Amino acid sequence: MRMQKLYAGSKLRETRQRLGLTQKDFASKLGVSLPYLNQMENNNRPVSTTVVLALAQEFGFDVTELSTGDAERMVSDMREALADPVFAEDMPPLSDLRLAASNAPALARAFLELHRVYRETHERLASLDEALGRVDASRQTSPWDEVRDFFHYCDNYIDAVDRAAEHFSAGAQDPRHIRDLAEARLEALGIRVVGSDGPRLRHYDRDAKVLYLSTLAASETRNFQLLLQVALLTQDKLLEATLDLARFQSDAARAIAKIGLANYFAGAAIMPYTAFLRAAQHHRHDLEILATRFGASIEQVCHRLSTLQRPGAKGVPFFFVRVDQAGTITKRHSATRLQFARFGGACALWNVHRAFETPGRFLRQLAETPDGVRYISLARDISKSGGHFGAPVRRFAIALGCEIRHAESLVYADDLDLGNARAFEPIGISCRICERTDCHQRSVPPLERRLQVDPDARGVLPYIVG
Repeated sequence: MRMQKLYAGSKLRETRQRLGLTQKDFASKLGVSLPYLNQMENNNRPVSTTVVLALAQEFGFDVTELSTGDAERMVSDMREALADPVFAEDMPPLSDLRLAASNAPALARAFLELHRVYRETHERLASLDEALGRVDASRQTSPWDEVRDFFHYCDNYIDAVDRAAEHFSAGAQDPRHIRDLAEARLEALGIRVVGSDGPRLRHYDRDAKVLYLSTLAASETRNFQLLLQVALLTQDKLLEATLDLARFQSDAARAIAKIGLANYFAGAAIMPYTAFLRAAQHHRHDLEILATRFGASIEQVCHRLSTLQRPGAKGVPFFFVRVDQAGTITKRHSATRLQFARFGGACALWNVHRAFETPGRFLRQLAETPDGVRYISLARDISKSGGHFGAPVRRFAIALGCEIRHAESLVYADDLDLGNARAFEPIGISCRICERTDCHQRSVPPLERRLQVDPDARGVLPYIVG
């Protein structure tokens, strides 16, 4: 099997600058010439095996950080942005996008930010009647998208918060013990925890120092909300310091991100990194066993699995996504090469959409993306009851998956015909950027291709993709 060359110039440059070394000193420690290092830092040469070993031996560097995950995410995001009709047929070649992502990541991020602002402005203009009646119709970045991108480019792993949560749960033997630790921490602050049958999952009365948790919610939901409040009350300095580093553009984005970090702490406290990773590997990522072992929901377990990217102790790189019944992506993260569309829904051929048809069951799918990468995808619907008769039921579907090379680590891959190429269903990312010309579920034509229309013939599609 031919090994893919590793171009990681920006990572090498960042490492050298972080260590405070000149190119000459860095080259000497790596055992290469100065011109050779310069060529690697500018991606004119791939990073050699000698350099990879020297990074690990000389500096204790986690060589997995040299992977092109960030660059691939950026390339995927740029391809989607450039598929916007505003660019017409001016799509740069894929090689140019990869060079921009690896050699000039700051410029690539600026381009993505510019396109996001343009798109939001365009959508506001499309709703002019509503915008004219608003006083805040001026330009502003969507706080929700800003926060989502923050976690996206952090690889969905926040080291300081993760380690603080693991420290909080240190020594706990089971979910009940973690809950007791949380209640004891609040009690030390003079805060009582009280059950409530009201409409809110969680409500903290600051004046009375009472935390109300819904008795109608599932136990794993109550425990999660309890730990979320613990994070807000006991980890404020840590959360605020993390937010300072993120430099959000608005107070709204910062407020949303703070809740997101508190959510992260809660999940990491319920499923402490080291113990959870060990259990996941031992049980081959059986979601139901992990949910029972850690007192978590299936969705919480899937989300946690997608965060196991601690340097030096990484888990299987998973993608995780949640969609609603309209196909809109409401949560997304990928530590794999598969990147989800930033706008709109997911590929209609993906099994996550079929999960609504089989409630309570896990669906397995072998899939192949247009770039030839193969995945195993697990999907299931999740219903969230309102807790009483007549309350609306919130329905979503979630999907968790990884590249097929990790299949042996998943119990769900057992008995699947992994060696049969025909067993892999062709899926894409978004119709606008998907290169498949024969997809029977295509909703719009690919913007990178010319179309031919024959009025005397009709195939699967009403046009021929050139």
